[in-house]
Amino acid sequence: MTEVSETSYEAPVDSRPVQSELDRKINRLFPGVVVRKDLVKTVKGNAIVPSYVLEYLLGQYAASDDEATIQAGIDTVRKILADHYVHRNQSELVKSTIRERGRHRIIDKVTATLNEKADVYEAEFTNLGIKGVLVDPSTIKAHPKLLVGGVWCICDIEYFHSDDSRVVPWILGSIKPIQLSNFDFEGYLAARREFTTDEWIDLLVQSIGFNPELFGRRAKLIQLVRLIPFVERNYNLVELGPKGTGKSHIYSEFSPHGMLISGGEVTVPKLFVNNANGRIGLVGYWDVVAFDEFAGKKKRTDKALVDIMKNYMANRSFSRGIETLGAEASMVFVGNTSHTVPYMLKHSDLFDELPESYHDSAYLDRLHHYIPGWEVDTIRGEMFSDGYGFVVDYIAEVLRSMRSADYSDRYQPHFTLSSDISTRDSDGVHKTFSGLMKILYPHGEAHPEEIEEILRFAIEGRKRVKDQILRMDSTMVDVKFGYTDTSGAWHPVSTLEEDEYPTYYHREHHDVTETTDDTRGLTVGTPTSATKVETPPEAEPPAEAPLFAGYREFQENQRGVSFDTLLVPYLRGAGKITITDPYIRQFHQARNLMELIEGIANVKDPADEVHIKLVTAENRDGDGDKLRKQLEYLVKIKQGALAGGIHFDVAFDGAIHDRSIVTDTGWKILLGRGLDIFQYVTGDVFDLATKLQEYRQVKAFGVTYIRDVSDRPR
Repeated sequence: MTEVSETSYEAPVDSRPVQSELDRKINRLFPGVVVRKDLVKTVKGNAIVPSYVLEYLLGQYAASDDEATIQAGIDTVRKILADHYVHRNQSELVKSTIRERGRHRIIDKVTATLNEKADVYEAEFTNLGIKGVLVDPSTIKAHPKLLVGGVWCICDIEYFHSDDSRVVPWILGSIKPIQLSNFDFEGYLAARREFTTDEWIDLLVQSIGFNPELFGRRAKLIQLVRLIPFVERNYNLVELGPKGTGKSHIYSEFSPHGMLISGGEVTVPKLFVNNANGRIGLVGYWDVVAFDEFAGKKKRTDKALVDIMKNYMANRSFSRGIETLGAEASMVFVGNTSHTVPYMLKHSDLFDELPESYHDSAYLDRLHHYIPGWEVDTIRGEMFSDGYGFVVDYIAEVLRSMRSADYSDRYQPHFTLSSDISTRDSDGVHKTFSGLMKILYPHGEAHPEEIEEILRFAIEGRKRVKDQILRMDSTMVDVKFGYTDTSGAWHPVSTLEEDEYPTYYHREHHDVTETTDDTRGLTVGTPTSATKVETPPEAEPPAEAPLFAGYREFQENQRGVSFDTLLVPYLRGAGKITITDPYIRQFHQARNLMELIEGIANVKDPADEVHIKLVTAENRDGDGDKLRKQLEYLVKIKQGALAGGIHFDVAFDGAIHDRSIVTDTGWKILLGRGLDIFQYVTGDVFDLATKLQEYRQVKAFGVTYIRDVSDRPR
């Protein structure tokens, strides 16, 4: 192996992002309705304004892949914001400008109310800080959302002072809500056909604002499920998870048709109907009503609100006295968890954090899908995209236009749901499936394996809800979640946490008491005293169980996997180990290899030596700097391994494709992904996942263990 200097080399950095093939394709097929996503942060500055407002402006002036056009557009948008956006701390200056000029255009959030005494509509401007501005009834008729929650608008404000102190001097001229007025849906469908499914998913993830390269397939689908309430009527979604994972971002920033409110601010009149004046609440005007900070066991809740919400979520209707009204708003509930998944499964359930009034099986049974928020990474700066995505008001209008469509039966020519799934369970599966179909395959064209993927995802989300309800309500009937294909083969569906923590997930089947394993500080389950068999002091220790031989599969985002359990037991006692993996090139791949060597060093006899040979491929991408870095990593591994009595050598072979580990003790391990099984790790020393593999999420992969006794040394 070639020895190289350990001095690092950094290539010069171009400040402009390099367009990918996907970016070029996006601009070619969707001209004028896509924007480079990093531009939002570039122009936002200290303006406290939703992303869809900024992207609306960028879509008008910077929806291009030409750098000169983009820069000119950025300058224009900046000027518009400087001249017309109202900062709260500059409201008096803006009011003075309106007075001196007589008329001035502003960008602000406008909310209207009906003054019953005067029988007039009056507007309030959030940032400008003025209220009582007269609004023509025709404006309210054209834009009814002004009455519920308010709308970001571009407005002309006039000033006319009167000697009558009761007359407000501010006059509302023209008003234009910031949202797209029309679009070509057939053109959207035609362009979709030009993308592969992987490309389309990446385009949608970039449209949300994230870099798809840092997300696995399952993680991308989780992000896209957050969009279903915008494309599916009366969809009930819950997401509980750790802080900082972007649970509420989409509902506040992504669409002008969604309203995000604090869970503690919800009242029956605000949400449904005010019986005093007959005014319909938020559900009558918004496509999505999302409740932020919904979790919190000690939060006070209105029992009447819970009851009317349960009826609305089940029947899409609510009562105003003797009159029953209907609405189409989807309901989203997002909140933070304060415990780990195994803790919740062991001591309570995955709805543990909800207020007591909502920790009710009748309410929870109305939920169509439960997003496992603990699988979503904490949002970090490098996760944001600098690629191209849809201008959000464009994709928001596309999704809204499809709310009346129903794709829930598109799986039926290929698959059949389990016969014991209840109507409410199947409704949840159907609505999630329909939503994902409309988002991913709006043209209705998908291969059976693509349909199966989102059907399984839809079933899993509803199963997560139902399995937790079964923990609370013993009267509920257990359900076998799964489906059959056209050949009659049965395909069961499990949740990821069910596979990760089967003992706690299926706790009703395990009669255990708690003991403490002092060597690890973990609480573990042992048989109860009624069944426990005491081992006599003189008894021989039990023989080690034979190592598993065969195939094992791991799901994307699964935790609890480490080389110490996956590979090291099979390498114990080996004197020669050959690792074949063509992708030991980048830093994280070299780190994985070093961590495997650490595991081998920990279990070997200090007096023994182990010879490890790596067969890999040279990194010939780029200008040679990548190969130089690869060689540096391998040299450092060689030097580091010597301290543990491990001799490490490398052979390069550009023709290899398969990944495997072969030992001189007769084991051959076939690795589908090689050693590169873990998802992105921050490297932060205060992050457990940096040091301990079992806290990392994995990519989807499989591993096969083959035992060949004839290869063992004699």
